[in-house]
Amino acid sequence: MTDVGSARVSRLGISARDMAQIAVFAALIAALGLPGAITVGFSGVPITLQTLGVILAGAVLGARKGTAAVAVFIALTLIGLPLLSGGRTGLTALAGPSAGYLVGWIPATLVIGLLTARILPKYPIALGLLINALGGIVVIYVFGTVGLLLRTDLGVGAAITTNFAFIPGDLLKVVVATVVAKSVHRAYPGLIRT
Repeated sequence: MTDVGSARVSRLGISARDMAQIAVFAALIAALGLPGAITVGFSGVPITLQTLGVILAGAVLGARKGTAAVAVFIALTLIGLPLLSGGRTGLTALAGPSAGYLVGWIPATLVIGLLTARILPKYPIALGLLINALGGIVVIYVFGTVGLLLRTDLGVGAAITTNFAFIPGDLLKVVVATVVAKSVHRAYPGLIRT
Protein backbone atom coordinates (compact mmCIF):
# COMPACT_ATOMS: atom_id res chain seq x y z
CA MET A 1 0.00 0.00 0.00
CA THR A 2 1.37 3.45 -0.82
CA ASP A 3 1.83 6.23 1.70
CA VAL A 4 -1.10 8.08 0.19
CA GLY A 5 -3.30 5.01 0.55
CA SER A 6 -2.28 4.38 4.14
CA ALA A 7 -2.79 8.05 5.05
CA ARG A 8 -6.29 7.93 3.61
CA VAL A 9 -7.08 4.83 5.59
CA SER A 10 -5.76 6.27 8.84
CA ARG A 11 -7.79 9.47 8.39
CA LEU A 12 -10.90 7.32 8.20
CA GLY A 13 -9.86 5.60 11.39
CA ILE A 14 -9.79 2.20 9.76
CA SER A 15 -6.55 0.27 9.96
CA ALA A 16 -5.59 -2.66 7.78
CA ARG A 17 -6.40 -4.91 10.75
CA ASP A 18 -9.87 -3.34 11.05
CA MET A 19 -10.49 -3.86 7.33
CA ALA A 20 -9.40 -7.49 7.59
CA GLN A 21 -11.73 -8.10 10.54
CA ILE A 22 -14.62 -6.44 8.70
CA ALA A 23 -13.95 -8.57 5.61
CA VAL A 24 -13.70 -11.79 7.65
CA PHE A 25 -17.05 -11.17 9.33
CA ALA A 26 -18.74 -10.22 6.04
CA ALA A 27 -17.40 -13.52 4.67
CA LEU A 28 -18.61 -15.38 7.78
CA ILE A 29 -22.13 -14.05 7.27
CA ALA A 30 -21.97 -15.17 3.63
CA ALA A 31 -20.67 -18.62 4.62
CA LEU A 32 -23.49 -19.05 7.13
CA GLY A 33 -25.89 -18.72 4.19
CA LEU A 34 -24.43 -21.75 2.42
CA PRO A 35 -26.44 -24.37 4.35
CA GLY A 36 -29.53 -22.78 2.84
CA ALA A 37 -32.73 -21.76 4.52
CA ILE A 38 -35.91 -23.29 5.84
CA THR A 39 -39.10 -21.40 5.11
CA VAL A 40 -41.58 -21.85 7.92
CA GLY A 41 -45.21 -20.82 7.95
CA PHE A 42 -47.07 -18.76 5.43
CA SER A 43 -44.99 -15.56 5.53
CA GLY A 44 -42.24 -16.72 3.17
CA VAL A 45 -39.50 -15.56 5.57
CA PRO A 46 -36.71 -18.15 5.83
CA ILE A 47 -34.93 -19.37 8.93
CA THR A 48 -31.22 -18.90 8.28
CA LEU A 49 -27.93 -19.18 10.14
CA GLN A 50 -26.88 -15.76 8.86
CA THR A 51 -28.38 -13.99 11.86
CA LEU A 52 -25.76 -15.82 13.95
CA GLY A 53 -23.10 -14.01 11.93
CA VAL A 54 -24.89 -10.69 12.44
CA ILE A 55 -25.02 -11.20 16.21
CA LEU A 56 -21.37 -12.28 16.27
CA ALA A 57 -20.31 -9.23 14.27
CA GLY A 58 -21.72 -6.87 16.89
CA ALA A 59 -20.68 -8.96 19.90
CA VAL A 60 -17.11 -9.59 18.73
CA LEU A 61 -16.21 -6.55 16.60
CA GLY A 62 -18.32 -3.89 18.30
CA ALA A 63 -20.57 -1.22 16.86
CA ARG A 64 -18.25 0.38 14.32
CA LYS A 65 -16.54 -2.64 12.80
CA GLY A 66 -19.48 -5.01 13.27
CA THR A 67 -21.92 -2.66 11.58
CA ALA A 68 -19.39 -2.09 8.79
CA ALA A 69 -19.11 -5.87 8.26
CA VAL A 70 -22.88 -6.24 7.98
CA ALA A 71 -23.11 -3.19 5.71
CA VAL A 72 -20.39 -4.61 3.42
CA PHE A 73 -22.25 -7.92 3.27
CA ILE A 74 -25.56 -6.24 2.45
CA ALA A 75 -23.88 -4.00 -0.15
CA LEU A 76 -22.47 -7.09 -1.86
CA THR A 77 -25.94 -8.63 -2.02
CA LEU A 78 -27.40 -5.40 -3.36
CA ILE A 79 -24.97 -5.35 -6.28
CA GLY A 80 -26.20 -8.80 -7.21
CA LEU A 81 -24.05 -11.35 -5.43
CA PRO A 82 -26.26 -14.27 -4.34
CA LEU A 83 -24.91 -14.41 -0.78
CA LEU A 84 -28.17 -14.60 1.15
CA SER A 85 -29.39 -18.03 2.20
CA GLY A 86 -30.89 -19.94 -0.67
CA GLY A 87 -28.73 -18.02 -3.15
CA ARG A 88 -30.85 -14.89 -3.01
CA THR A 89 -29.57 -11.39 -3.72
CA GLY A 90 -30.31 -8.31 -1.64
CA LEU A 91 -32.67 -6.90 -4.26
CA THR A 92 -34.68 -10.12 -4.27
CA ALA A 93 -34.89 -10.10 -0.47
CA LEU A 94 -35.83 -6.42 -0.31
CA ALA A 95 -38.68 -7.05 -2.72
CA GLY A 96 -40.08 -9.83 -0.54
CA PRO A 97 -41.38 -10.45 2.95
CA SER A 98 -37.92 -10.71 4.53
CA ALA A 99 -37.00 -7.11 3.64
CA GLY A 100 -37.47 -5.80 7.16
CA TYR A 101 -35.37 -8.54 8.70
CA LEU A 102 -32.50 -7.81 6.32
CA VAL A 103 -32.71 -4.06 6.97
CA GLY A 104 -32.85 -4.80 10.71
CA TRP A 105 -29.45 -6.48 10.64
CA ILE A 106 -27.66 -3.12 10.62
CA PRO A 107 -29.34 -1.53 13.67
CA ALA A 108 -29.20 -4.91 15.45
CA THR A 109 -25.43 -5.06 15.02
CA LEU A 110 -25.11 -1.44 16.12
CA VAL A 111 -27.15 -2.04 19.30
CA ILE A 112 -25.23 -5.21 20.15
CA GLY A 113 -21.88 -3.53 19.55
CA LEU A 114 -22.67 -0.40 21.55
CA LEU A 115 -23.98 -2.36 24.53
CA THR A 116 -21.20 -4.96 24.40
CA ALA A 117 -18.60 -2.19 24.70
CA ARG A 118 -20.21 -1.22 28.02
CA ILE A 119 -19.72 -4.65 29.60
CA LEU A 120 -16.10 -5.15 28.61
CA PRO A 121 -13.54 -6.27 29.66
CA LYS A 122 -15.39 -8.82 31.81
CA TYR A 123 -18.23 -9.71 29.41
CA PRO A 124 -20.52 -11.39 31.96
CA ILE A 125 -22.47 -14.20 30.28
CA ALA A 126 -25.86 -13.06 31.61
CA LEU A 127 -25.42 -9.53 30.26
CA GLY A 128 -24.02 -10.87 27.00
CA LEU A 129 -27.10 -13.06 26.57
CA LEU A 130 -29.38 -10.12 27.30
CA ILE A 131 -27.57 -7.78 24.90
CA ASN A 132 -27.41 -10.34 22.10
CA ALA A 133 -31.09 -11.18 22.55
CA LEU A 134 -32.04 -7.51 22.55
CA GLY A 135 -30.21 -6.79 19.31
CA GLY A 136 -30.34 -10.18 17.64
CA ILE A 137 -33.98 -10.91 18.38
CA VAL A 138 -35.93 -7.84 19.49
CA VAL A 139 -34.42 -5.29 17.08
CA ILE A 140 -34.48 -7.66 14.11
CA TYR A 141 -38.05 -8.77 14.88
CA VAL A 142 -39.28 -5.17 15.12
CA PHE A 143 -37.83 -4.36 11.71
CA GLY A 144 -39.01 -7.72 10.36
CA THR A 145 -42.56 -7.15 11.57
CA VAL A 146 -42.65 -3.72 9.93
CA GLY A 147 -41.32 -5.30 6.73
CA LEU A 148 -44.03 -7.96 6.83
CA LEU A 149 -46.69 -5.29 7.25
CA LEU A 150 -45.31 -3.39 4.25
CA ARG A 151 -44.59 -6.38 1.97
CA THR A 152 -47.47 -8.75 2.72
CA ASP A 153 -51.19 -8.69 3.40
CA LEU A 154 -50.66 -9.78 7.01
CA GLY A 155 -52.32 -7.86 9.80
CA VAL A 156 -50.37 -6.66 12.84
CA GLY A 157 -51.21 -9.72 14.93
CA ALA A 158 -50.27 -12.18 12.21
CA ALA A 159 -47.06 -10.28 11.42
CA ILE A 160 -46.03 -10.38 15.08
CA THR A 161 -46.89 -14.06 15.54
CA THR A 162 -44.89 -14.95 12.42
CA ASN A 163 -41.80 -14.27 14.53
CA PHE A 164 -42.71 -17.02 17.01
CA ALA A 165 -41.40 -19.71 14.64
CA PHE A 166 -37.95 -18.11 14.74
CA ILE A 167 -37.59 -17.79 18.53
CA PRO A 168 -36.17 -21.26 19.41
CA GLY A 169 -33.45 -21.10 16.76
CA ASP A 170 -32.66 -17.47 17.48
CA LEU A 171 -32.30 -18.19 21.20
CA LEU A 172 -29.81 -20.91 20.33
CA LYS A 173 -27.91 -18.46 18.09
CA VAL A 174 -27.83 -15.94 20.96
CA VAL A 175 -26.32 -18.57 23.29
CA VAL A 176 -23.71 -19.64 20.73
CA ALA A 177 -22.78 -16.03 19.91
CA THR A 178 -22.49 -15.14 23.60
CA VAL A 179 -20.20 -18.08 24.40
CA VAL A 180 -18.05 -17.36 21.34
CA ALA A 181 -17.88 -13.62 22.11
CA LYS A 182 -16.88 -14.26 25.73
CA SER A 183 -14.09 -16.58 24.57
CA VAL A 184 -12.87 -14.13 21.94
CA HIS A 185 -12.85 -11.18 24.34
CA ARG A 186 -10.97 -13.24 26.93
CA ALA A 187 -8.36 -14.24 24.32
CA TYR A 188 -8.17 -10.83 22.61
CA PRO A 189 -8.92 -8.08 25.11
CA GLY A 190 -9.23 -4.67 23.51
CA LEU A 191 -10.75 -6.00 20.29
CA ILE A 192 -13.57 -3.51 20.80
CA ARG A 193 -12.17 -0.10 21.57
CA THR A 194 -14.12 1.39 24.45
